[in-house]
Amino acid sequence: MLPAQTNTPMKNSGSESFGTLLKEAIDSVNQSQVAADQATQKLVNGEDIDLHEVMITSQKASITLQTAVEVRNKMIEAYQEVMRMQV
Repeated sequence: MLPAQTNTPMKNSGSESFGTLLKEAIDSVNQSQVAADQATQKLVNGEDIDLHEVMITSQKASITLQTAVEVRNKMIEAYQEVMRMQV
């Protein structure tokens, strides 16, 4: 059974460059890291924040960073494979 198709446009309909998408993804990873740092700093300063919120924010930041690193690794592998191809 095929999934239902929707008529909603995709975010990248060809008008955005790869560089723009890459920059947005890196900015997103950075924002999650900054949010985790801010939550940790609030906890250290004794501000009103729950420990579980700090842990969740930190884990989200960690997962986004790990994902970005794995995507980078796959991109490097693909580049190296293309460079090994004989023309």
